[in-house]
Amino acid sequence: MYTRFYPLGLALLLACPVYTHAQEAATPLTLSNAVALALDNNPELSAARHELEAVDATVTQAGARPNPELSTLMEDTRKSTRTTTIQLNQPIELGGKRDARIGAAERSRDAARMELAIRRDDIRIAATSAFFAVLTAQERRRLAQESAELARNAADATGRRVTAGKISPVEETRARVAAASARLELSQADGELDLARRRLASLWGNAQPNFTVAEGAAGQLPPLPDIADIAGRSADAPQLRLARLEVERRQALSKIESSKRVPDATLSLGRKRDEEAGRSMWVVGVSMPLPFLDSNRGNLEEALRRTDKARDELATAETRVRTDIAQAYEKLRNAHAEVALLHSDILPGAQSAYAAAGKGFELGKFNFLEVLDAQRTLFQARSQYLRAISDAHFASAELERLLGSVGPNQ
Repeated sequence: MYTRFYPLGLALLLACPVYTHAQEAATPLTLSNAVALALDNNPELSAARHELEAVDATVTQAGARPNPELSTLMEDTRKSTRTTTIQLNQPIELGGKRDARIGAAERSRDAARMELAIRRDDIRIAATSAFFAVLTAQERRRLAQESAELARNAADATGRRVTAGKISPVEETRARVAAASARLELSQADGELDLARRRLASLWGNAQPNFTVAEGAAGQLPPLPDIADIAGRSADAPQLRLARLEVERRQALSKIESSKRVPDATLSLGRKRDEEAGRSMWVVGVSMPLPFLDSNRGNLEEALRRTDKARDELATAETRVRTDIAQAYEKLRNAHAEVALLHSDILPGAQSAYAAAGKGFELGKFNFLEVLDAQRTLFQARSQYLRAISDAHFASAELERLLGSVGPNQ
């Protein structure tokens, strides 16, 4: 009896919005796959594409010429004395209005194309950054799990020594507290990993990630670009190019308002039938408004001042972008230096100290508090190492976002 409900249930499942999003395979996820999923399915990127298509349509509309007008006029209602005029009126745009309109629409299209390129670059960088955030969270969880296992083993060893009467029960209490703290840190690492996975999957519209694990090297540092290369690319940063396009668009809009100061002409051609005279005659005329009361001066002044505003905003953007690029580069350079120091000195020293403390504890030369301090120092050094790598990836992503990868003709 329940089989009749199966088609209805299947239809409801297929109609659910969740199934409209991209679904990554339930396998290890690589960086290239993550970036491809984000670029193909990100809703913000799709919205930017639709905006470009809409602006393309405005270019087509900007080139349209005015429609002709057909009019008829009848004088006198009596048939014997009636006069009927049928006339075709064609507006003629003067002052370069159509060219100015097309130019403004094309500048808007260039800006929309640039915004799409910037948005695409942002999504690619966001996916890369989120992917490495997942890698870092995975490594942090692995370290937290290792720390929890070490703490548990140390607590068990301490318990055995207390049972043997070799150390005080206070040492066992400290060991149990340390093991509980390590389990708490493991639980927090699990939560951070789940959140990082969700942030990555949200870039292609998935609320619940399907991939099992991110596949890559968590300790891989992004390269530190050459300062000369940064200086060369900063002059053509995407945000600056967008600001320059806005200046050009405002200039084109000013041309439109300037062209409106020249009145348009209307050519008229028709045929007039005079019933009383019993004859027909041609009607030809030209009309043009006289710009005595409205010369469009206010709109032109507004357009010119908005052009000045766009130039000021361009100057502000140049200062802001160069400052942001310098800050991002400095953060990346500092992260590289921190990772190098941790890798060469701090981590080996902390690992050696922990190994010596553990060995000494087994031989009865150290108490558990010293082992606990060495373990905590090692875990903090590892966490600091992962944080420095994460900071390097974030700084590199911000630097790439500011410098951009879109070419001048994109």
